[in-house]
Amino acid sequence: MKLVGIVGALAGYKTYTVVHKVLRAAKSFDSNVQTELIDLKDYDVEFVKGTPLSYYNADTVKVVDTILAADCLVVGTPIYQASITGALKNLLDHFPVDALHNKVTGMIATGGTDKHFLVLDYHLKPILTFLKAVVPESNVYVLNDHFDEENEIHDSNINRRIKNLGEEIIKLQKLVDQKNKS
Repeated sequence: MKLVGIVGALAGYKTYTVVHKVLRAAKSFDSNVQTELIDLKDYDVEFVKGTPLSYYNADTVKVVDTILAADCLVVGTPIYQASITGALKNLLDHFPVDALHNKVTGMIATGGTDKHFLVLDYHLKPILTFLKAVVPESNVYVLNDHFDEENEIHDSNINRRIKNLGEEIIKLQKLVDQKNKS
């Protein structure tokens, strides 16, 4: 099983930290899980123009193909202006309508205020379900204040939720795969 983490930020490291922790939690839950992290700041993903994927640059094709080939995903974004990042939305716009069919797709977000924790449920989740993703019941929202100067999270509740999300993604994906085999 391959779990791909997507960091939808073009600056900073808080979202990267949380996505990376979810990947590690999934791997520690099931050592057979292969993980890969796509940090959008490392790629030149072109703006969607409505043309076939093959018309875009190599970075765009690589990122989209890696995600489409994954068994399951965890998507992370900082929250800016009560929304996901434009970089993440642009990436999601590259996908065909059924791109995430039967892929368990966990959600995480980081933000400066607790007033934005619902962005995951009311903005990102509808996009993911439109793309036919199976979205776990739990998600993780981390306030910027929960990070220390070394970009570590010392809040035991948040670390527990990160661990639980990593495990839930793997458990759910195994159930989805089992259902599809029968």
